[in-house]
Amino acid sequence: MGSSSFHFLSLSLSVLVIAATVCGVSAECVTSIPSLVSQCSQYVKIAGPEVPPSKDCCDVVKSLDVPCICKFVTPEVEKLISMEKAVFVGTSCGLTIQPGMKCGSYVVPPLARGTELTD
Repeated sequence: MGSSSFHFLSLSLSVLVIAATVCGVSAECVTSIPSLVSQCSQYVKIAGPEVPPSKDCCDVVKSLDVPCICKFVTPEVEKLISMEKAVFVGTSCGLTIQPGMKCGSYVVPPLARGTELTD
């Protein structure tokens, strides 16, 4: 992710954090967004291969309220991150992400045969 894209995403998410706080969305969900961006953005950028996430990224991911975070996935966010890589990061960090779950406009596809998710 280029520097300008990262700064745009950070600014956009900061505005969303403020708006969500005013509207009464879970404070835990909102406060995790900046950490998520700073620790995990390199693993979900559109360009490049899937790369296993760092321990620091997984520590943030494991604390997420995924349905809450998914409310913040707008078409603009989807232009900056790979939703497939976001699912890869989540599952690599031990989250169970159910096929059919919707996050923004992205719907988690069915598992490939022989693929298992861990808790």
